[in-house]
Amino acid sequence: MIAVIDYGMGNLRSVSKAVEYAGGDVIVTDNKEKIKDAKAIILPGVGAFKDAVKNLKERNLWETVITEAEKGKPFLGICLGLHLLFEKGYEFGEEDGLGLIKGKVVRFELPHDYKIPHMGWNQVSKKKNSPFLEEIKEGEFFYFVHSYYVKPEDNSVVLTTTSYGIEFVSSIQKDNVIATQFHPEKSQKAGLKLLSNFLKLVRAS
Repeated sequence: MIAVIDYGMGNLRSVSKAVEYAGGDVIVTDNKEKIKDAKAIILPGVGAFKDAVKNLKERNLWETVITEAEKGKPFLGICLGLHLLFEKGYEFGEEDGLGLIKGKVVRFELPHDYKIPHMGWNQVSKKKNSPFLEEIKEGEFFYFVHSYYVKPEDNSVVLTTTSYGIEFVSSIQKDNVIATQFHPEKSQKAGLKLLSNFLKLVRAS
């Protein structure tokens, strides 16, 4: 069973349906015990960093997310779920993140001909191999919607980058923790392949 964490800020239905389509058993929950019992965790999210931190803490999920990730449980963050893994975010003021990955989350500062948010299909460039990227070709397209991006301190966690005015990090992996800036659940065949790859990692764990 895979727990999709409900903290009031995710496109939970589309994420859970996509994981089910890829072959996973899913529960959408904000129940700490169910999250602890799950074989893996998915932390989705759409919205502002500060609000997400507030919601996770108000639902008493903050420490649970950190503890379960640190135990080595397979973990997938999506979009805002990627941002939350980092130490600091700066949307509507500075805010501490979960701190599972060293680095920060910053707003795009781009030339005027680039619209913010970055929205739509864009390509990824693979920076290292991972079972998560199995059968994902160089230059594959995924769907993005975001105004902020992550800046890891340690480049060894970077799986892919994407160009939009600048080259930014579009997915990361540190041991059992994987996260994407793009939305696999909105990225059709390639996104479903990534979710299928994540399920393989879950089954092997």
